[in-house]
Amino acid sequence: MIRKRSGVSHRVLALAALGAWLVLLMQAQVQAQVQVQTQVQTQAQTSPPNKTQGPLRDVVPLGGWWLDRTEVTIGQFERYVRATQTVTRAEKEGGGFEYGAGWERRRGWTWRQPDGVPASPDLPAVHLDYAEAQAYCQWAGGRLPTGAEWQKAGFTEMRQNPPAPWVNGRTYPWTTGDSPQGANTSDPDPWPRAAPARATRAGVNGLYDMGANVWEWTSDARGQERRTVGGSWWYGAFNMKADVQAYKPADFFAVYIGFRCAYDRAPTGAGASSS
Repeated sequence: MIRKRSGVSHRVLALAALGAWLVLLMQAQVQAQVQVQTQVQTQAQTSPPNKTQGPLRDVVPLGGWWLDRTEVTIGQFERYVRATQTVTRAEKEGGGFEYGAGWERRRGWTWRQPDGVPASPDLPAVHLDYAEAQAYCQWAGGRLPTGAEWQKAGFTEMRQNPPAPWVNGRTYPWTTGDSPQGANTSDPDPWPRAAPARATRAGVNGLYDMGANVWEWTSDARGQERRTVGGSWWYGAFNMKADVQAYKPADFFAVYIGFRCAYDRAPTGAGASSS
């Protein structure tokens, strides 16, 4: 009996020691995980933006005002969302729209995933209504351009010494120059849907995608509608023309509609260039 009790005591002591060792091991693992997570968070907070995030703002001076060189990208809009905790209507309401048998809601299609799948941060931010686009521009220190501003910037070369073949003071028939070649339309080109920023041909004033790729909101109003300009990848080149009057409900959002911002003063920290 005594030996039996002694054997049980030894087993109990051994199990207690093993349990204590396992607790110490788990605590060490948790501490190591916390240290790794802290290092990752510190790197994310202190590291400069990488290439995939895109520039904060790259603007073109246009004689007293400035315009974004490219359409606002997913990466740029993401910074705004992180800063303001904005949740867009497409996210709240289950997704944006695409034209099929009429306008059809696409579940899960938002500015983060324009076509419902993970997307490059360099693609244009779409599925945003007029108010959401305007709110971003105001946060960035600007506003949406007027139709007249867009037309002048998109078709009339205003750089004093533009690179060849551009000519100062000349108004071109297309935003890409003498022809629509190099724009992202429904005609044969390398882009089946929206193209990333700077992937297409640079146009008048060194601006990208003033014609095609995605429609862009302007502040021109007609009742509850706002004018969109430039056409998109879904259309042929004809919608790139300056005289196209394409008004849409201000509260509408779709995979074809993005925007860029205008500024009445040079944005702080912007990469303004006349090239």
